[in-house]
Amino acid sequence: MGTPARPTVRYAASTLLAALALTGCSPSAPPDTASSESPAASPSSPAQICTSLVSYWAKETLLGTKWSGLDWEQKGLSNDQYAIHEDAVAAGRAEERTSGRDKALELIDRFVAQRCAEQNGATWSSENWRPPK
Repeated sequence: MGTPARPTVRYAASTLLAALALTGCSPSAPPDTASSESPAASPSSPAQICTSLVSYWAKETLLGTKWSGLDWEQKGLSNDQYAIHEDAVAAGRAEERTSGRDKALELIDRFVAQRCAEQNGATWSSENWRPPK
C-alpha cells in the first residue's frame, strides 16, 4: 500500500472544497427558528442610521484608529453627514481638551444625534447615496 494516486487526491480535494462551499463552511445546520418566530425588526429611520454611522466614524477619528483616515465615500457618508462628522470631531476634540476622552465620546453621540435628527438623516446631499430597501 502506498500513497493514493494523484487523480484520486485531486478528486477528493475538489469534492471536499465543493462540499464546504455548498454548506457555507458551517459545521452544523442553522437552528430552526420557525418555532420561535418573532416580528421582524422595523427598519431604522434615516436619522437613526445617520446617528449610528456618523457617530461611529467621528469616534474612530477622535480615537485615531487605523481606519479613521478613510474619506467620506469610503465611510459611506453623504456630503451633509460628512459635514456633521467634521463638526462632531471638532466639538469632540475641544471637549477632550477640557473634560477628557470619555466626555468627548459622550458629546459626539449627543451632538450627532441632534444634528442627524434636525436634518432627517442628512442623506439628500449625495448623488451616490441610496435609501435602504
